[in-house]
Amino acid sequence: MSPDELADRLDGLVHRDTQVHDGGVDLTVAGVHAVSGPGQVDFGGGELAEATTGPIDPTKRDPDDDYGWWALGGGTYLVEYNESLAGDGFVQLQPRIELVERGVSHPTLHVDALPRIPLTVPTAGLQLKENARVSTLVRQV
Repeated sequence: MSPDELADRLDGLVHRDTQVHDGGVDLTVAGVHAVSGPGQVDFGGGELAEATTGPIDPTKRDPDDDYGWWALGGGTYLVEYNESLAGDGFVQLQPRIELVERGVSHPTLHVDALPRIPLTVPTAGLQLKENARVSTLVRQV
């Protein structure tokens, strides 16, 4: 599957010309949530419970700015994407190198939909702008 074919499976692309490239399709951050209470996982799934989370509001650095920034301290957050994935078949979701080089990461997953994903931020923190490209979707090999 080519990057263009993969992009055709996505709704909500912010700027297709920037997000689609030879390596895949970049995904952009729509929201960041703090995990404030424990979830629950059991053997059979009958006692499965979601963790308590709450959205973190981005802050504009200047009132005239179109987009704000999330000032994230060290820890783990849940990130949601602007994009959604449709169609059949699994694809690989991986962190962009721009995150990794700043000590930030998320798991590489094989997905057929785009869940909120855990984003791990180092103690030094991270300034993350709305609509930043944080992940890349590539065809599963």
